[in-house]
Amino acid sequence: MSESLPEAVPEDNRRQVLYWRLLARLFDPEEQAGLESASLAVVEDIGLPPALLDPQTSVDSIVQRHPELAAEFDGLMVADRTGDTGGNTGGTEADTDTETDEGARDRAAEVRRAALVSKVLLNVFSTGSGAVSAGRLSRWQSDAGWLERALGCPPGELRGGRGTHPGTALVPGLGPELGAIEADLVRRMQLREVLADPVLAARLTPSMSLIEQLLRDKSNLSGVALANAKSLIRRFVDEVAEVLRTQVEKATAGAIDRSVPPKRVFRNLDLDRTIWKNLTNYSPEEERLYVDRLYYRHTARRTTPQRLVVVVDQSGSMVDSMVNCTILASIFAGLPKVDVHLIAYDTRAIDLTPWVNEPFEVLLRTKLGGGNDGPVAMAMARPKITEPQNTVLVWISDFYEFDRSQPLFEGIEEVHRSGVKFIPVGSVTSSGRQEVNPWFRERFKALGTPVISGHIDKLVHELKTFLT
Repeated sequence: MSESLPEAVPEDNRRQVLYWRLLARLFDPEEQAGLESASLAVVEDIGLPPALLDPQTSVDSIVQRHPELAAEFDGLMVADRTGDTGGNTGGTEADTDTETDEGARDRAAEVRRAALVSKVLLNVFSTGSGAVSAGRLSRWQSDAGWLERALGCPPGELRGGRGTHPGTALVPGLGPELGAIEADLVRRMQLREVLADPVLAARLTPSMSLIEQLLRDKSNLSGVALANAKSLIRRFVDEVAEVLRTQVEKATAGAIDRSVPPKRVFRNLDLDRTIWKNLTNYSPEEERLYVDRLYYRHTARRTTPQRLVVVVDQSGSMVDSMVNCTILASIFAGLPKVDVHLIAYDTRAIDLTPWVNEPFEVLLRTKLGGGNDGPVAMAMARPKITEPQNTVLVWISDFYEFDRSQPLFEGIEEVHRSGVKFIPVGSVTSSGRQEVNPWFRERFKALGTPVISGHIDKLVHELKTFLT
């Protein structure tokens, strides 16, 4: 049993003990006996479970045993969570005493909050070293979800970089940092052994980091392991496709084509206009409106057969872009009158157009790694441009070439000047992180085709505006 701290120890000192213990464990996994015993005394004194200090115990486990804590973790790190401690604004001596007591209670709440915050941060940011099991990765992903909830974000929001929430402003760059930690854990997994065990494989949560590892290692998998890998890839593809499909549906559509007569069906009936145009036929005596003509809304939109050529750099640094663009190309391929072609390249190019409607099959046919040889991809893309004015060429790459920067840019410049809508994209990750060769970035800007940066919805908007 630990010894309780004396009642007289100030609340601020108790909070400092917890935070010093957090910092010590983050920078050195070895326990500091003094800080551990003092922190345990603090936690027990404020009525929290000692398991809160165990880095091996997940937040899920804590909440399962103590369900009342779930509400405390939600929004835990959102600004003003603890409220204003207040102060003396005048009044009687009794009022002052009450406010002092209230302030004391607020400081006690801050100590409790420090204990809960320390738990979440330690579990997420102290990942140790060595091999990682599927269960360990699953626990980390769950704890990362609790951190996101503590910051006011839904689970997966920060790691995926979707939208703006209080947590993103509170800790800038946290999303990419969580993604990097997750990627490191996945790299340390004994993935082949995990995939060969259906029970362990079922515990894996599909993520971009996991998909990257599966795509890199798929040639070494067979039997049950390969089947489980394909299942995880398909699950991830379906999840991302659902999000991207919604973004495409919400994007700008084509203008109304009034040269096409409206269909005379009930759902297109313009009731307000019909009443307005027939008001002269109203009979006050009968209190009836006689309609001699019905008016209908125009719903047809101007569409021109368009060709979308997507060229994706499949070198190792662009795996997230490869996944996102493959899925995005399949969605646009499903739109009417859009002819989509897909090319992937590193030092060689491969035409994946026959499978463009099946992003899962496309990903299984990719081979990640190698360098960049853009002119090889351009040689394959150029014959697909038969009507430049009706063609969009989307080129996704970091544009770090094998000493062939000038030939690639000259080819792109020639295609652009022929009338093709050229869209260079440095990254189409959910978080929008990207690194683009500055040489290309400046030249694309001068060409009037600046590199798209930021979230994938920017690319969706560009494509939907041009294609529909």
